[in-house]
This record gives sequence, C-alpha cells and structure tokens, in this order.
Amino acid sequence: MALAGINMLLNNGFRESDQLFKKYRNNSPLMSFGASFVSFLVDMQRPTALDVDRLQRQIIIADCQVYLAVLSFVKQELSAYIKGGWILRKAWKIYNKCYSEIDALQLMHKKRSQESLTSDRANDNHIPAMSLHQESLSRLKGAVSFGYGLFHLCISMVPPNLLKIINLLGFPGDRLQGLSSLMYASESKDMKAPLATLALLWYHTVVRPFFALDGMDAQAGLREAKEILRTKESIYPDSSLFLFFKGRIQRLECKINSALTSFQTALELAVDQREIQHVCLYEIGWCTMIEMNFKDAYKSFARLKNESRWSQCYYAYLTAVCQGATGEIDKSQEAFIEVQQLFRRKNNQIEQFSFRRAERFQKEKPTKDLCVLAVVEVLYLWKALANCSPSNLQRMNQACQEMSEPLTIGLKHLLLGAIHKCLGNTDGAVEFFQLAIKDELSRQANSYIQPYACYELGCLLLENPEMLDKGKALLYQAKEEFAGYDFENRLHVRIHTALASLKEVVPQ
Repeated sequence: MALAGINMLLNNGFRESDQLFKKYRNNSPLMSFGASFVSFLVDMQRPTALDVDRLQRQIIIADCQVYLAVLSFVKQELSAYIKGGWILRKAWKIYNKCYSEIDALQLMHKKRSQESLTSDRANDNHIPAMSLHQESLSRLKGAVSFGYGLFHLCISMVPPNLLKIINLLGFPGDRLQGLSSLMYASESKDMKAPLATLALLWYHTVVRPFFALDGMDAQAGLREAKEILRTKESIYPDSSLFLFFKGRIQRLECKINSALTSFQTALELAVDQREIQHVCLYEIGWCTMIEMNFKDAYKSFARLKNESRWSQCYYAYLTAVCQGATGEIDKSQEAFIEVQQLFRRKNNQIEQFSFRRAERFQKEKPTKDLCVLAVVEVLYLWKALANCSPSNLQRMNQACQEMSEPLTIGLKHLLLGAIHKCLGNTDGAVEFFQLAIKDELSRQANSYIQPYACYELGCLLLENPEMLDKGKALLYQAKEEFAGYDFENRLHVRIHTALASLKEVVPQ
C-alpha cells in the first residue's frame, strides 16, 4: 500500500497519494512516514510562512529608508543628496537581496508548475495549491518592486555632477528598470500598489516635463498618465490625489480652466488632508498665474505662505511678484521685505533665488512692469510657458518688449527667446537667445541667463540636422563654462538628458 501511494505521488497524483497516506497513517509506521513525506514535498514547492514574513519585514525596512532618502533629495542641497545616497545604499543592499530571493523562488515555482502540467490534468490535484503559492510570491514581488522602482527613479534623476559620488556608493540608477518595477508594483495585489500608481503619475506629469526628459516635447508622458487614470478611475472616484493628477494632465494640455476645476474639486475633497490641500492650492496659484490672473494667484500663494511649512520664503516671493503685477506696489514691497525675513534655508536653491531677487526691493519700490517680468521669469524657470495660451504669450511678449532698464536686458532677451519658441517662431527665438548669450552684464553678475540661453539655443539647433555640431557645442558650453549660478543642478539634468538623447539618435 505504501508503494502504491509513492507511485501515485510520482505520477503527480498528489491529492490521491495524500488521501491514501492520511487515511491509513495510524495503521503502520510506513504509512505514517508516507503521509509526512507527502506533506514535506508539497511544502518544499512554496515559500514557508517564515520565509514570507522574513522577506516582508526586510522590504518594509528598505521602504522606510527610501522614504527618508526621498525627503533628503527634495531639499535640493549637496549635503542632502549625499545623505540621501548613503541611506539609499543601505536600502539597495536589502532590495537586491530580497529581489534575488523572490526571483529565485518564483523561478523554482514556475519550473515545478511546468513539470506538473505535462502530466494528465485530471490527476494533477495540487494546481489550486500551486496557484495560491504563486499568488504569495507575486504579492511579495509587488511589495519589493515599489521601493526598488522608486529607488531607481530617484537615482536616475540625481544631477550628473553628483553621479560619480553616487556610483562610488555602489549602485547605478536605471530609469527604465525603475518604471518597469513601479508598473509591476502598481498592478500587483500588494498594499503599496496604489502608491506605485501615484509614483508613476508623479513621474509622467511632474518630473518628465519639469526636467525636460523628452526634450522640447512638453506633453510627453500624457498618454501613459491618461491610461493610468482611465484604468483606476472606477476604483478611486472620489480621490483628491487622482483628481490632482487629472488637473496636472489638463494643465500640460493647456486646458487651464478644466485644470482649475479639477484642482478646486480636489481641494474641497481634501478637507482633512492639509498637505494635499497645499499642493492643490499651489497648482491653483500656478494656473491663475499662467492665465495672468495675478490677483487670484497672489491670494493662493499668500495662503500657502501663512499655512505651509515647506518654504515660506518662496511663497512670499511668489506673493510679492503677483501682487506687484496687479499694481498693488506698497503691499508688494511689504511681501518682498517678508521674503528677507523668511529666508532660513541658506543652502536651498529656490530660497537663495527668492532672497536675491527680493533684495533689490528692500529699499526701492518695485514697479508693476518689473513684477510682470518677474512672473514671466518664474513661469520660464518652472517650465510653465509651454502651458500658456498664444494670446497670453503675446501679452507677455509685449510686456517684455516694453522693458528698457539696463539691469534686465539679458533677462528680457532670454524670456523673449523662450516666448517666441513657444509661439513657434524659431528664427525670432534664435535671435533673442543669441542676444542673451552676449549679455556681459549677466556674466559679471554670475547670473543663470547665459548658461540657460546657451542650453535653449543648443536645443533649438539640434532640431536642424545641419546644425547638430553647433547645437552640441552650445550644450557643452552651458555645462562647462559656467558655475555657481541659480538652478545650476536643474540645468545640468536637462543638458545631460539632451546630450543622452542626441547619442541615441546619432550613435557616437
């Protein structure tokens, strides 16, 4: 009888074998041993509860380390990048180990599943159990893929001048691997699947356009983002975060009124979620600024200045320039003075920029024209000019053309070049960028204007196959000839992306 049970087992009759041995396990030591042996073989084909628990605990530890690193990177400071990289190194070691273990378990499970399927399905009685084991492994893979993918995305966006330091810490950053892992996580049954979905939406609607990861195509990534929202809409019909990303898509499509509606609805839904309210308010401020509705814009930024703990200095600056653009000069100057008082994070690029721009208006009153120019400058630096309508771009063009103050000539030409580029007037854009590059006053003041103008002109010339070499030379000029200016890391990421794209199109 024991031999018959073993023969059933070898012919993939696991259920029959198990039933036989269990029925007669108390009749003889051999049948008792047979019952134990069958249970042992079945358990060997799936991770034990102990394995799953151990791997899950390790993944949670690594996830927490990634969250800490992301918080460090948001500060955009050299020391924060290094600290974040060191924390990520610890997480990377855990992820690598867990990822390898889960992959090995999945491979083993798949191999045994395939072997079992070669037999008669009528006798294959352990398929439901095998499916259950595969589901546990798949969920674990989803759990590790969220942090693993987020990790790769973060590292891939580290400024190129810091990549050598990051590589010394022992890991590379692979953007495609990051996106693939986040997609796997978002489609899994792990509890972090919704977070992976939000991370993908953040990448496609915020990161890609801001860092110009797709060159001059400001709307790249919208197809992927729309598809994600379409598949998740029925699951999260009242989610303020999903409405927020819907608004981001509409803003990138230049549907500003629709975007405002989405952000306003998300703001109302997030009654008890202060931070989500703040990101919605921020976008409302930007959308109204894009529409040149400066009164509503400064009200949003003033509220953020009073409520947010992120960067009151920056919000005070946005309040000041928008309020000045409405013609409320005295209140605008008060806000500029407040910028100085709220300047605390001296190594933060955004606060440094806000402080330097506001410094001039400590003693002298700003003018409406200067404040409008400052608004256009902020729209340019945050890659928002592409979201403006042609009519508003023409209004900005007129405002810039009317500026004649010597201190603003270089900035005026840079902004005019950017406006003409958005309007599709390539010849005019090239002319203004060339004038901005020649502005020696900007070089003496160590301003960002010349390196940014070199980058912009270089990208435009890359569109013409006959001007590839000149365009490439301008990108290297922007990268190597200038240092210590505002938003240097931001520009280096964009230059690195443009050069990398060039190598893909024209093999070196």
